[in-house]
Amino acid sequence: MTTPTPQSGYTLPVFACAAAIAALHWLRQPQLLDAVLVDLIEPPETVKIPIEQVAGIGEGMALAVTRSNPGDNLDLTRNTPIWAVVEWGKPEQSEPIRLLGGEGIGKQLDTGGKAAIYAYAERLLQENLRHHLALGEKIRVTLILPEGRQLAERTSNAAFGVVEGLSLLGTTGISQPLSAPGQLEAFCEELRHKATNLGSREDSSSIPTLVFCVGENGLDLAQQLGINSELLIKTANWLGPLLVTAGLQQVPAILLFGYHGKLMKLAGGIFHTHHHLADGRLEILTAHCATLGLPTAVLQEVFASATAEAALKYLRKLDATNGSNWIDRVYGAIASTIDVRSQDYIRKHSEQNVRVGSVLFDRDRKIIVTSKMGATLLAQLC
Repeated sequence: MTTPTPQSGYTLPVFACAAAIAALHWLRQPQLLDAVLVDLIEPPETVKIPIEQVAGIGEGMALAVTRSNPGDNLDLTRNTPIWAVVEWGKPEQSEPIRLLGGEGIGKQLDTGGKAAIYAYAERLLQENLRHHLALGEKIRVTLILPEGRQLAERTSNAAFGVVEGLSLLGTTGISQPLSAPGQLEAFCEELRHKATNLGSREDSSSIPTLVFCVGENGLDLAQQLGINSELLIKTANWLGPLLVTAGLQQVPAILLFGYHGKLMKLAGGIFHTHHHLADGRLEILTAHCATLGLPTAVLQEVFASATAEAALKYLRKLDATNGSNWIDRVYGAIASTIDVRSQDYIRKHSEQNVRVGSVLFDRDRKIIVTSKMGATLLAQLC
């Protein structure tokens, strides 16, 4: 039976932009709208986005509502409502379009609480709305995710310094179905293609290596470090099947590059890392702490932490207070276990020996630990 091709959808910024456009249309001429056109910019195409509701809510103020449709993806924002309130700007407003984050839009801790409206979302809204403004006109746009605060509790946003809601994040308007089962074959095909080209790069001074990046943060950091993009594989949560595919393609080495809260799952034998299927991060972290002999009171504190990032902060504070080096020892042990269990997993399912190294980073994209093999592979890649 042929596996249906997974369908893509659109990212949250696209729906926020559509709602803002609809509300602005209402300000100009009150009328019901069932859809508006949005220029995605990235990619350069215009799409029609359904509008659920639009109405005036005060003098010179309108509200429009859309609903998220991320396509065939295990995305918790599916069908969540997105509101945009648009009002005419005051004379003292300096910029033509002022974007504000309302309820459910996250706040960035590292910028003093600035709304988590990132570069692509900002550009998308600014460029689309500008086309609908006459010379000298100004508007204020307040974006609202009524369910954002609740949904954020089910994400790792807080681990990356975003609190009280969701981010308007992304570098494109297209939401790729990275978690849909049909996407796995596309990932494997990319891996097979890059594995074939890897053979031509082989020389006596280095080990031909592919870099598995778990999510956008891993991909971005790997590129910042100067790793050739032709060697990067974005894995989403499909680590197990992709490791086996690498073995079947006889890839000599794999460098795992990701957020510690994701990668540490591999140390517990969890090779599909989506939170809908398995977690175990605090259990894995606590077990390694116990094996290294940390006191019972510390183990209890680690196990009771709200997130893996919170546990990491606690251990860092412990090291700073006591002059200990538990972070290096605990995360060194975890990274080593990740390498060993990944190599064993590949060997078991493909009967191939592949060297595996790992690099784990924190929410600030600072590397916490690099395994021994990871250091070897990273040195030749950068």
